[in-house]
Amino acid sequence: MDHHTVAAISITGTCLDVIGSLYLAYDLLGGQHGPLRLLTRAVTYSVVFGIGYGLGLGLWFGLFSGVASGVTIAIELNRAARGLEHYSLWWEGFFSAIRGVAFGACLYRNLGLEFATAFAVLLTVGQIVAYSRGMRPALDYAATGKPRLTRRHVWGILERTLGYTATALVCSALVQHVDHAWAFAIRVGLVIGVVTGIGVAIVPLIEYFADHLPERRLGAFGIVLILFGFALQSFQYWVALLDVRVT
Repeated sequence: MDHHTVAAISITGTCLDVIGSLYLAYDLLGGQHGPLRLLTRAVTYSVVFGIGYGLGLGLWFGLFSGVASGVTIAIELNRAARGLEHYSLWWEGFFSAIRGVAFGACLYRNLGLEFATAFAVLLTVGQIVAYSRGMRPALDYAATGKPRLTRRHVWGILERTLGYTATALVCSALVQHVDHAWAFAIRVGLVIGVVTGIGVAIVPLIEYFADHLPERRLGAFGIVLILFGFALQSFQYWVALLDVRVT
């Protein structure tokens, strides 16, 4: 077993303990109008995008890109839920850069620095252009508790699928050492397009859930997270106790 894996599991457990403690302190943090609504959105969207990206593009892609997408999207949707105008284009560009860097970093291990850098830059620029045209996470915002896709959502998903496919092809042409460039580009485009479609469709459900969380359920959820976090934290000690070889 790799020692990096053991460390990652322990860190994950610590993070879950912290998040669980925040849920238990729901009232102390301001109740319904406190930061837990944002935290709930960030965790939920990170899980949704992380699982989707992870299944289609690998564990590390799911972990880093899922968190980057989930947190930034949660921040934007939390603002929409409060009835406020969307962020300025500068802030939206910053969110785009976070997602672009995360996506590029995930590709660095297998495709190299040149490909990762080009992908991150092109992706950031493409997202900023999309924002300038009104294509943002809070498009046609609703918190109805039911999955929903509007016509503008569908067009956005198609554009995102084609955009990521084209970006991967352009980067492959620039670097010229990617095996099966077309297959890789289509895979990236389809995975991100499908995950985006699922994410957009369930936004009304997640938003309703985030704004109507019973306090007892929050407390119970916090306890579950703490127990799960404790189990992950103790993993390193079980490895030592059972004499599992760590490389």
